[in-house]
Amino acid sequence: MSPAPPRARSLRLVHAGRISYAEGLALQRRTADALRAGEGPETLLLVEHAPVITLGRGGRTEHLLASEAALEAAGVALHPSDRGGDVTYHGPGQAVVYPILDLAPDRCDVRRYVCDLEAAMIWTCAALGLRAGRKEGMIGCWLGGEVGPGPWRKIGAVGVHLSRWITTHGLALNLAPDMDHFGLIVPCGIAGHGVTSVAAELGAAPSVETAHALLAGALAERLGARLVGAD
Repeated sequence: MSPAPPRARSLRLVHAGRISYAEGLALQRRTADALRAGEGPETLLLVEHAPVITLGRGGRTEHLLASEAALEAAGVALHPSDRGGDVTYHGPGQAVVYPILDLAPDRCDVRRYVCDLEAAMIWTCAALGLRAGRKEGMIGCWLGGEVGPGPWRKIGAVGVHLSRWITTHGLALNLAPDMDHFGLIVPCGIAGHGVTSVAAELGAAPSVETAHALLAGALAERLGARLVGAD
């Protein structure tokens, strides 16, 4: 049986601004429900979150290194998530993209989709002057190691959820977040490697809006899609 031919995609851009994680979940669910019902388009939700630690479906509580009281004192919320993966941090200075897509019928391949998200971050890092790549056996966007100078360090994370090939959640690229907040967790459950940001590597970082534009353009190209506007 021949594979399904690629279909033309148009991606609506929604600039949601800085919102809480709970607001982001609700927005994703509304958008995914509309897409599933044939009442809304495929969409890229461009988000920046208030400080939050999220526990994915594979999250282990021992990777949370601070008590709820300590998190509250630091102004960091704690929220469960239905995305894949372990524990992670979101906060101001981090560009988050939630693609709400229907991968059927031509892109029904979870690993391929994860690679698309990784590639968008790798391309964006290159546009900003950083050599990034993949790390074998790990998910996300990485600097150092076999990719470039210095030890392995993670600059971008991926966590996705698929339901009947409708995607939610997505990627987060560290621009200039509060890096101390990553010390509250074992990021993504990976204890042996550090976490970094564009600002830590280059001394400065672009705005979240600039990074969102780069990520959206790279992801649209990877998906063979056309960006159709902004809300």
